[in-house]
Amino acid sequence: MSAISSDSKVRGKMRTRQDFTVYNLSNNKMEIAVVPELGAKIISLKNLQTGREWLWHPGNDVALFRNRLGDDFSKSPLTGIDECLPTIAPCRWQACDLPDHGEAWTAPWSVNANAWENQILHTTAKLKLSPFLFERTIELSGDEVRLNYQLTNQSDAERTYLWAIHPLLRLQPGDSLVLPSATRALLNGEKWISDLYHAPAHGACAKLFAAPVADGFAAVENKINSNRLEFHWDPSENNTLGLWLSQGGWHGHHHFAIEPTNGEPDSLESAAARNRCGILPGFGSAKWQITLKVL
Repeated sequence: MSAISSDSKVRGKMRTRQDFTVYNLSNNKMEIAVVPELGAKIISLKNLQTGREWLWHPGNDVALFRNRLGDDFSKSPLTGIDECLPTIAPCRWQACDLPDHGEAWTAPWSVNANAWENQILHTTAKLKLSPFLFERTIELSGDEVRLNYQLTNQSDAERTYLWAIHPLLRLQPGDSLVLPSATRALLNGEKWISDLYHAPAHGACAKLFAAPVADGFAAVENKINSNRLEFHWDPSENNTLGLWLSQGGWHGHHHFAIEPTNGEPDSLESAAARNRCGILPGFGSAKWQITLKVL
């Protein structure tokens, strides 16, 4: 049996930051940092070979603090990657007021200690308003971050849901969006999706959807310094791609997001009316995967 390459060996480390426990997974190519207590928020995704930190945060440093269910998302730490479930936009659905960006981002997630001993971060959240148990597993393999999800309906009634990964990315000069031609054709010729750093005009923001996508792929590529972040997913699991760009138009912030999702628009109420969301039967479950490739 051959020895494990030092490049591929995964290291797990726990540290305390601003009174919260941060779980780090790294190899010689990349490092990812997660705060399970704060919605299992991913606060860092760094290419160790080039030094590029892909995730955005407001201000000069990452500020971590707890939010309560129902808080305005704009008043959250706004750092990195959040999970949006069972809605993205606030709405009233099935006699329940669902909060801004959903329930999962404010929930404390528990950590599977046995998985962590094997350098796998398996976290679980039980939502308060919706009868869902939400699980996510993070593993590193070479230049890939593999995120595996499972959502379980813990009630005997059929339930609908919207899920989206919500990664706020920090843009640099030279960054461009790479999409399959068929996906790009679904975006109605929007010009800002070419040169991300310079468009739209300062003070603007925009959200677009492409659906149904035939190829689960999108990337940010920088031809100046050759950095690249790829998103890969199975379009049979999530057939919609959301794109969000703020050039100061949303609370003065400048960032970009690639959001594979299972439906649209962002309101579960509206998506359900259009039959554009997920449906779980009583005690049913669904699984899906997202892979981030750091190059």
